[in-house]
Amino acid sequence: MASAPISIYIDEDVGKDDSTASGSESAPYKTLLHAFVQHDPKDGFQYLMRKSQTDVGGENADPAAKLEWKAPAKSAMKKASSLLEQRKKKAAKEQELAIREKKEAEKRQQVLEEAKKVVIKEDPSLPKPVKIRLDVTDPAVVKLGSPESETQGTRVRVLGRIHRLRPQKDVIFLTLSDGYGYLQCILSGEMVKTYEAMTLTIATSMEIRGEMRAVPPKQHAPNDRELHADFFTVIGRAAGDKEAMTTRVAPDAEPQTLYDNRHLVLRGETASAVMKVRAATLRAFRQTFEENRMLEVSPPAMVQTQVEGGSTLFGFNYYGENAYLTQSSQLYLETCLPSLGDVFCVCPSFRAEKSLTRRHLSEYMHIEAELDFITFNDLLDHLEEVICRVLDLTLADPATAGYIKQLNPDFKKPSRPFRRMRYSEAIEWLREHDIPNEEGQPHQFGDDIAEAAERKMTDMINQPIFLTHFPAEIKAFYMKKDPEDRRVTESVDVLMPGVGEIVGGSMRMDDWEELMNAYKNEGMDPAPYYWYTDQRK
Repeated sequence: MASAPISIYIDEDVGKDDSTASGSESAPYKTLLHAFVQHDPKDGFQYLMRKSQTDVGGENADPAAKLEWKAPAKSAMKKASSLLEQRKKKAAKEQELAIREKKEAEKRQQVLEEAKKVVIKEDPSLPKPVKIRLDVTDPAVVKLGSPESETQGTRVRVLGRIHRLRPQKDVIFLTLSDGYGYLQCILSGEMVKTYEAMTLTIATSMEIRGEMRAVPPKQHAPNDRELHADFFTVIGRAAGDKEAMTTRVAPDAEPQTLYDNRHLVLRGETASAVMKVRAATLRAFRQTFEENRMLEVSPPAMVQTQVEGGSTLFGFNYYGENAYLTQSSQLYLETCLPSLGDVFCVCPSFRAEKSLTRRHLSEYMHIEAELDFITFNDLLDHLEEVICRVLDLTLADPATAGYIKQLNPDFKKPSRPFRRMRYSEAIEWLREHDIPNEEGQPHQFGDDIAEAAERKMTDMINQPIFLTHFPAEIKAFYMKKDPEDRRVTESVDVLMPGVGEIVGGSMRMDDWEELMNAYKNEGMDPAPYYWYTDQRK
């Protein structure tokens, strides 16, 4: 006599599809599919289902009916069976793939073990290599051989890290980077059969020796040249797989991931180009200032006074006294004028603004200058001359000009003269062009023009603008008022199309009483500023 089939219970409300369930009436599964996975229908099991807590049939349903175990509907059985077959096929494919990957890994390991036996040695009959940086193109240092080796090129020795890697069957193409430039290198022959060559990874540091040749026609490489290696050495092997640099900072990674891995992002072509343009711009500023007989000084970064506003101060304890990280060095620069003449500095400034926009940085490098014995028009002329001279010097360097073209292909030098527009004129312009303030209302005299409105105006006018004569209430306490209109200051923001504000400047109050009243109006204690106030005496 045949025994009754074993019953498997599924409760869609309280069941569990985990290790705590067994399919018994007291420990049912949650889904029919899971029951099929654990107890294959082919083995003759009986499946019983219910919903123990969910109403069935509406308000007039019999409460007892909910508790009755019933056989699943044919459609439910068919659906679960179909899903089970899909799972089995997927599991079989995964198992097959795992077996194949294991075999390939074992084969790869055997190949690598054999590769360890291959040892390359440098040919002592070859010329002694010339050590070069990867950007050296001077024919007097490096002569290029022909692609067909009809003419011999200089044998060189280079050191760098792998920036790009493209292994092929009998040859390995790689691009080295050393921070100065890029160089395509080709490994071939016995070299590609070595363990070191077979396990190369992005960012691995290495030394390569070989002949420098021109790139074959219709092919491309940095500086149209390539190094045909005859010997190489791995200096430091970089991590691969999940720890590989290209995995940790993939091109499509989230911004926060890139921020957290800035030390790796800097190795990329875009980030490194930005740093090189930045360095070239700083050099140009220094040269421009020195051409104008301005002396570089280094003011303190730890101060006991504010410049821009108390809400953005980074405070700390300075040997028992309150102190702050500087917001600007301009007041200190002013004290240098009587003994040093016109001065400038390139120093960090700090702003404690909890904002995440391109205009808010907690720390940034600040280029500041102070000029002696000038008028407001002299200041504007000076700013225009400095900006244009810096751009000329920066673009005069072919390498830097190339980086700028890479980063901003549409960049063009601003045309001169810069447009001069008073704040009151800007307010009228914004009203005429229906560009509202931050409250959505027409701009009024006294509004602090927001960045969005300011940029829109600049982009529409599409030329550099000296925006001048801002109301005293929205500017720093030390800015000199216009003698012809005491409501406004002799102040300026330099606005560039596509960028926005790049420079802020002003004349300084030179009257002692006026400066003391300015402290009072701002609710500031003048005592810590004694060294600044003394300039007015």
